[in-house]
Amino acid sequence: MHMGTTEIFLIAMLLIFAVPYLIWRVGGTDYYAPLVIVQIITGVILGPGILGRAYPEYYSFVFNPQVVQSLNGIAWWAVMIFVMLAGIELDLKKAWEHRRESTITASLALGTPLLFGCIAATGMLGFAGWIGPRAQSWQFVLGVGMACAVTALPILILLMEKLEILRENIGQRILRYASLDDIAIWAVLAVIMLDWDRVTRQLGFILVFIVATRLFRMLMARLEERDRWFVALIWLVAVSFAADWAGLHYMVGAFLAGAVMDAHWFAQQRLDFMRQTVLITIMPVYFLSAGLRTNWAVGGSAVFIAAAVLLAASLSGKLIGTHIAGRILKWGQGEASIIGWLLQTKALIMIIFSNILLDKGLITNETFTALLLMAIASTMLTVPMVYPKLRRAAQLIVKTS
Repeated sequence: MHMGTTEIFLIAMLLIFAVPYLIWRVGGTDYYAPLVIVQIITGVILGPGILGRAYPEYYSFVFNPQVVQSLNGIAWWAVMIFVMLAGIELDLKKAWEHRRESTITASLALGTPLLFGCIAATGMLGFAGWIGPRAQSWQFVLGVGMACAVTALPILILLMEKLEILRENIGQRILRYASLDDIAIWAVLAVIMLDWDRVTRQLGFILVFIVATRLFRMLMARLEERDRWFVALIWLVAVSFAADWAGLHYMVGAFLAGAVMDAHWFAQQRLDFMRQTVLITIMPVYFLSAGLRTNWAVGGSAVFIAAAVLLAASLSGKLIGTHIAGRILKWGQGEASIIGWLLQTKALIMIIFSNILLDKGLITNETFTALLLMAIASTMLTVPMVYPKLRRAAQLIVKTS
């Protein structure tokens, strides 16, 4: 029986939503792997490296070029909204109020894994198959190094809600550190993306964006909240288009669009609802599109070895950085370890970051696969490592009180 593109597209959507949900619910994976992580893993399983290799005919039937093109359109829109929301959630005013503590911690929590990641990336340059066709060595090294330093702010918020510390003092402190790191991550990405052939466009974009932001903020301050949501989405599309046209990538534009918005313009409950809705309804399509880009061509073992090395660089860098910060700032017992493990949460933002590097030809599909595996592993470790530490900290407080 012949099936049209619409029917095959719906089969793909059924797989995207049903398979990870069943694994998560029936398998009871929530402690080690929240639904968002299961969705990312499922995207890898449904990609060419696993499903495509095991059942090439079924894979090419379901994920044919027309279906993939349709899925990519949904994925682009999903990630634009998600990155905008991440920008809105930055609380730079709080970071400024506690600037000494926030700057010291954020700098060490970002700089140490960045250094370790750059060292690992320099080692990867000695082997074929990792650096992208359009990358200079410094772009590859800095890009992979920054991928090791990324903290996924939206997923961090979800995990801290799960651990019931989001509204507590330590949770708010961690948000301040992650907010500053987020700014640095996207700033470094913009430097990596600089294209000297388009530098005039890029400078023009920055100048126009500064002027447009002032006008946009004046407009938003005068609107009712229900109108702000519509205007925010129009602003998102406009800034993303302008950034992509300038050669900076549309996701850089999406982050900038959100970063210049004030969270208090929107009710916190609606912001949380919007984030959850995007995660549930359209982000799974983005996870699958990430999975479709995985590749094991340099050899499965090599990809896993690279992922393990990058994971070691990322974990050790975050933990060493936060422990140094803890010594300088005289934190309480166990705080540095809790903060370090939470700040190494990667998942979505690192996958988005790596996708941009892949789009621009700075890394290969094999490097992207290694980074994706590293992101999955780092995020799966977070709750199992942090939960017992929080319990011990709570017991210590009870004993000393």
